[in-house]
Amino acid sequence: MMFVVTSLYEATVAGLTPVQLILVGTALEISAFVFEVPTGIVADVYSRRLSIIIGYILMGVGFLVEGLFPAFIPILLAQIIWGLGYTFTSGATQAWITDEIGEDDANKLFLRAMRVGLYASLIGMALAALVGVNNVAMPILVGAIGVLLIGVILIFIMPEKNFHPTPRENRNTWQHMWHTFQQGADAVRSKPRLMSIVGVGLFYGIYSEGFDRLWVKHLLDQFSLPILFGSNQVGFFAVLRAAGTLLTILAVHVAEKRVDSTNSIAIGRAMLVVTGLISVAMLGFALSPFLLLSLGLYLIIDALRDVRIPLQTAWVNQKLDSKVRATVHSMFGQVDAIGQMLGGPVVAVIAVLGSTLASLVTSSLLLTPALFFVSRANSISEGEAGDKN
Repeated sequence: MMFVVTSLYEATVAGLTPVQLILVGTALEISAFVFEVPTGIVADVYSRRLSIIIGYILMGVGFLVEGLFPAFIPILLAQIIWGLGYTFTSGATQAWITDEIGEDDANKLFLRAMRVGLYASLIGMALAALVGVNNVAMPILVGAIGVLLIGVILIFIMPEKNFHPTPRENRNTWQHMWHTFQQGADAVRSKPRLMSIVGVGLFYGIYSEGFDRLWVKHLLDQFSLPILFGSNQVGFFAVLRAAGTLLTILAVHVAEKRVDSTNSIAIGRAMLVVTGLISVAMLGFALSPFLLLSLGLYLIIDALRDVRIPLQTAWVNQKLDSKVRATVHSMFGQVDAIGQMLGGPVVAVIAVLGSTLASLVTSSLLLTPALFFVSRANSISEGEAGDKN
């Protein structure tokens, strides 16, 4: 419900400029960067369950602030709260489910969970079109209350059977948290494949900020978008996002069937194809003079980006020590945040000196170095497989 209209709300109701849109995104990523690893350590030291519950409640509060106050400064604050909440769930969620059902089953589940979540999101998109027909902010407000309720409901229904927290006498100092962080960093440094995946994650972060914040603005500036019903374009974007979700469901289904999520080589090859296609499609989206072509390319980008998330999660998740699993996943969230903080100012300057179109072209080019790191991770995985043989 919320993500169908957030960019439209910020560009129209709040009236944010391209630079302000980028700054809003940068505020979110600074929040994620600052809090990602500390909240991951909390999940490894105290409780994954507690961390996830706190995260949903904070995310709900953040979106409430955004929907209630359509102005630049409140939206900046909302992004910081939302970013803090997200970091409590990032890493903790992957670590929680892996502890509960085991690594191999979890790696398979990440793709299936993505598909189930996409089906559920179709309901949210339909509701967004319904409640936002005459008020763009309403889907954000209703969705925020829903996210808050998730956090409350999890208090009563969420199990945590296989996590063993640090003994109370050992968890009362920052020294232990720093030790956990060092263990996580050592786990990444000790695996050359993971170090290459860090490079992949960095450039995914660098390119994504410009696209995330400007694709709606680009469509609004370049084309006359239809009003399907009501008095605004909420219905149009709900239909567009729903079409993207259906395509993503198909793409995730293909990935489930064709990619062995327990095999790092198979995942790496899939990541190479996905990354190359996203970069090319983004360039076409930015330069296309035709609305239908632009919308088609957007749908391809949207589907591939969603497929990439569980693939990369499974890629990172293999052979990790449970004691630092949440911390390592959080580190990759922090790498993404660093990338977005680096890429955001670049596309913001280009938006000021050039145009939204130029910023999107730049974003597509900023993704291409990720292809080198994907290839490097693949060669390492193949070398390790050869050594075992």
